[in-house]
Amino acid sequence: MENTLKVLFLTPWYPNRYDAMLGLFARKHAEAVSRYADVCVLYLHPDKHVANFEMVEQRFGAVREFYVYYPFSTGRVLSRFSKVVNYVRAFRMGYRKLYAEWGKADICQVNVLTRCGVLAYWLKLRYKIPYVIVEHWSRYLPVNFNFTGFFHRLITKIVVYHAFCVMTVSKLLRDAMQTCGLYNGNYLRINNVVDDFFYQSQHPQKRVKKRMLHVSCFMDDAKNISGLLRAVKQVADQRDDFELLIVGTGVDYEYLVQYARQIGLREDIVCFVGEQTPKEVCSWMYNSDFLVMFSNYETAGVIFSEVWACGKPLISTPVGMIPENLTPQNGKLVPIGDEGALCDAIIWMLDHFQEYNPEIIRESARKFTYDEVGKQLLQVYKAAVR
Repeated sequence: MENTLKVLFLTPWYPNRYDAMLGLFARKHAEAVSRYADVCVLYLHPDKHVANFEMVEQRFGAVREFYVYYPFSTGRVLSRFSKVVNYVRAFRMGYRKLYAEWGKADICQVNVLTRCGVLAYWLKLRYKIPYVIVEHWSRYLPVNFNFTGFFHRLITKIVVYHAFCVMTVSKLLRDAMQTCGLYNGNYLRINNVVDDFFYQSQHPQKRVKKRMLHVSCFMDDAKNISGLLRAVKQVADQRDDFELLIVGTGVDYEYLVQYARQIGLREDIVCFVGEQTPKEVCSWMYNSDFLVMFSNYETAGVIFSEVWACGKPLISTPVGMIPENLTPQNGKLVPIGDEGALCDAIIWMLDHFQEYNPEIIRESARKFTYDEVGKQLLQVYKAAVR
């Protein structure tokens, strides 16, 4: 693209040959920006399976991606100092390659702190390239606090202070970062992207029972699926005209499947369907009546925007993006950890979900499209490079 901005993405989380889902949100932001600018991603991956530095270049749509897999060991084979040296060497290798083929970036976007932020700060000092930060990590939230270490905190504060702006995926995350002393005079909100196919209306299949849907990574500490199951058991003791479909997999999957049976939830009431592709998740949404989430914490919760894109209401706790986006027109709020309130909300929703207007819900979710998110990021970049 001639006469367009060149945007360099630096991210520690990105889909790679070992994990196709890691940092998918960063790739979607890159795709969104690529509709309006020239985008290149530099991703450095510590790899215990390689003895030498390995570079891979590829295209994902209009996004150019540079991967550097570098030697790394979780044992004593490499010292901490050697790991840092290898990380810096990987960056230099990747940056020289992309610079030779792509040229100098106009602006850099850091996705997730802190290491990539240090690299962006160095690029600013060395080449006068401004940078912005997009943060997703839940480590700043009080319920999941893991932002520790004097030097780590100090370096992060420096990186945040010198960024043109910090964009967070929810106001809750912004407030948590500011509480940690991460000062920047220009905090903004940015949405995660919802794939276009979620907005393409589907005709649901005929069903006998009302269906609620839960989509999860099966980390019970965060998602509180066990609490959801207990609330559903309370509902099942009062009526049997519904089913709960649970999509996903993760570390607590086997435990939670067994727990559901242990507390007496029959398979015709709660059904676990395992991991599904994004398009399959979309199909399940269109073939369900509403979404139910009972999370203890979220940084954003892209599943919320996806179900709204399908025109479906939801029940949720006030986590992630929910406080600033949930309204009486698109869902119902319950307190964190209040299983009795969740039971009551489910019973109410089973009897009233038909009263929600799918088109109003879907229209309110247009702000999560590639086009809208890409335009928002482009405006930030233009302000940064003036």
